[in-house]
Amino acid sequence: MAGDRFPISIDGHDLELSNLDKLMYPAAGFTKGEVIDYYTRIAPVMLPHLADRAVTRIRYPNGVDGAHFFEKNKPGGTPGWVRLETLPVPGSTKSRETIDFVVVDELATLVWLANLAALELHTPQWRIGADPDLLVVDLDPGAPAGLQECSAVAMLMRDRLEADGVAAYPKTSGKKGMQLCCPISGTQEADLVSAYAKKVAEELAAMVPGSITAKMAKAIRPGKIFIDWSQNNAAKTTVTPYSLRAQEAPTASTPLTWDEVEAVATGAQEPRHYRAAEVLERVDQHGDLMKGLLDPGPVLPV
Repeated sequence: MAGDRFPISIDGHDLELSNLDKLMYPAAGFTKGEVIDYYTRIAPVMLPHLADRAVTRIRYPNGVDGAHFFEKNKPGGTPGWVRLETLPVPGSTKSRETIDFVVVDELATLVWLANLAALELHTPQWRIGADPDLLVVDLDPGAPAGLQECSAVAMLMRDRLEADGVAAYPKTSGKKGMQLCCPISGTQEADLVSAYAKKVAEELAAMVPGSITAKMAKAIRPGKIFIDWSQNNAAKTTVTPYSLRAQEAPTASTPLTWDEVEAVATGAQEPRHYRAAEVLERVDQHGDLMKGLLDPGPVLPV
């Protein structure tokens, strides 16, 4: 029955699963049980990217066709074994100076959040108590531009970053566009990282003004790729590698090889977003294509 509750234990932590037959992605027939199964199976490669980062959840209690809400603070009934970190939230819309954030360091916490219908997990570019150790560039296509145009811009961005000794790891957003994630030293403040990302974005926009913009105004985005450098702001988060997205189908933010990006950019490969089952198959084939993000990167030339 959909309302049944199932007590389980994961690594010594007790929790209850519920409503496993509930459709989270009705058009695809994808249930909450399948959401939990996906997160359980993807955990070995996903958890290292969640570790020590305060996670923002987007919850869909009645599936992707129903109402949803962003959640930063710990939810009611949070088990005592879940790791919490109290962190400042400047500019909070609810006038709170601090929030008790959930930190997903272990499988039990990931499964617990999946059971709460937290379909999307988003994390900041820094670990708790540290400066940013990631630079993230969001490539947002303005229709009719799409993933193919994103891929072409991603290659330009990769080459420009490489000139400064910065390695870029590409992934689909799972929705419209792409992100490039780059390991950096973790010794520079967020405003310096953001300034560097903005500088590089503006350089590329000046090189190819007909295809790229670094300006946020939506009126100038149609047909162009917006290089969103602002993701490196201290208040911003980015969808975590391997997170599901709330689309009609259960797509996920999927790490790519640069060969795949080039193939899409040149038209040799169909641009597409990958579903949960395909992402698991890709991990079996490639392992974690973003494993390099876990090692320290260079100091940015700012």
